Amino acid sequence: MRSILWLIDTVITLYVWLLIAGAVLSWLIAFNVVNVRNPIVAQVGEFLDRVTEPALRPIRRLLPNLGGIDVSPIILILLLYFLRNIIFEIFGSLGTVRI
Repeated sequence: MRSILWLIDTVITLYVWLLIAGAVLSWLIAFNVVNVRNPIVAQVGEFLDRVTEPALRPIRRLLPNLGGIDVSPIILILLLYFLRNIIFEIFGSLGTVRI
């Protein structure tokens, strides 16, 4: 059971880092710091969009329009950490798991 909890924790942590990378890349593109015509930047941006957009889209539909500010990654990160903590509270009593 510890291995499954470790795997869940690792997957959630990696996904959070992908969300952060996607948000930072979107800021860099918006402020013209990186060029989207660069093939590497375009591939990284497309990968991050394909990985994060399916989870962010339902949250964006529920949120009101806040102008140019997108808080959906922050909300998703909080939900993922909440889910992770609930899983560890329910199944963590089976063994000590270091987070």
